[in-house]
Amino acid sequence: MDIQTLTRFFMWCTILNGSLLVLWTSMCILAPDWVYRLQSKWFPISRETFNVVIYSFLGLFKIIFLVFNAVPYVALVIIG
Repeated sequence: MDIQTLTRFFMWCTILNGSLLVLWTSMCILAPDWVYRLQSKWFPISRETFNVVIYSFLGLFKIIFLVFNAVPYVALVIIG
C-alpha cells in the first residue's frame, strides 16, 4: 500500500468520523431534550446520569477521533 492510498484512506476516515462527531455534538447542543426522551424510552436513566454518560462518550469519541484519524492524516500529508 503506497502513501497516497493511505493518505486518501485517512482523509475519508477523518471526514466521515468528523462529520459524525459534528452531528452528534450538534444534536446534544441543539436538541438535548429530544435526545434524552428518545434514549430514555429504551433505557430507564435519570437526566443527570444521561448527561454524564452522553458527554463522557462524546469526549471519548473526540479523543479517539483525533488520535486515530486526524493525527495520522496530518502526519501522512506532511510526509507525502
